[in-house]
Amino acid sequence: MTSIYRIAQFSLTTGAADRLADFYERALGFRQVGLELRVGAAFETLMGIAGGARGLVLELGEQEVELLEFAKRGRPYPQHAASSDLTFQHLAIVVADMRAAYQGLLAAGGWSAITEGGPQRLPDASGGVTAFKFRDPDGHPLELLAFPEDASPPPWRDKSGPGPCLGIDHSAISVADAARSTAFYEALGFTVSARSHNRGPEQARLDGLPAPDAEVTALSPTQATPHVELLCYRSGARAESVRLRNNDIAASRLVLEAAGAPKAGADAVRRSLFDPDGHHLLIVEPVDP
Repeated sequence: MTSIYRIAQFSLTTGAADRLADFYERALGFRQVGLELRVGAAFETLMGIAGGARGLVLELGEQEVELLEFAKRGRPYPQHAASSDLTFQHLAIVVADMRAAYQGLLAAGGWSAITEGGPQRLPDASGGVTAFKFRDPDGHPLELLAFPEDASPPPWRDKSGPGPCLGIDHSAISVADAARSTAFYEALGFTVSARSHNRGPEQARLDGLPAPDAEVTALSPTQATPHVELLCYRSGARAESVRLRNNDIAASRLVLEAAGAPKAGADAVRRSLFDPDGHHLLIVEPVDP
């Protein structure tokens, strides 16, 4: 059985990799560290898409985001998608200074807000964090996340860096059944690391939803940062899961590295699968001896 060691990368589909990379660099402090043309039968089989793709790799702190531009374009990000819809999947970017990060975002432009009224400070029962959700120019959801000064998790206690954005803490995905999805990720080697119940006016403004009631389950691989958070909304309208193709803009992928897989990945086996709600996963495994 595969045992996941870490989330090695977050992979986002885009229709214009250079344009989107420019936004991530200007607005959030990412830097480009790689460019690769993905071609050949193995890649087409893995992605389920004919034709190749162009991949730009960006880095923020110790985390990587791949922007994958397919030669054959798919569907744009769905209009009017809500935070509770089952296609929802965001990246949570930890910031050392929410005011500075938010001002940098305002100056960059090109994005659209999910959160109403600027950054929101959530109640202690929801972690006491300050957060702001928005969509990048392609529609991918993102979150700026600031932990309380006296309650930052160990990876985020060092707030030094070239800018206010430090790295990616987790990817949050909307799910229909928390128990079912928890069992799925536990079978891959993740363990439950936290649970919370998020609701109230602050959560409503954060999510841009009327009266949200969300059960949140954090699941961590062996290397605990970054991790996955399951968002199971108990109230409100929710669009059903749509099986996205990899070249659809809303198709984000978690690249999961199994224990024993070579870091460079050159001698590794890659396979794709879907979680119970259709979220894309890419598993990087060692070659069998």
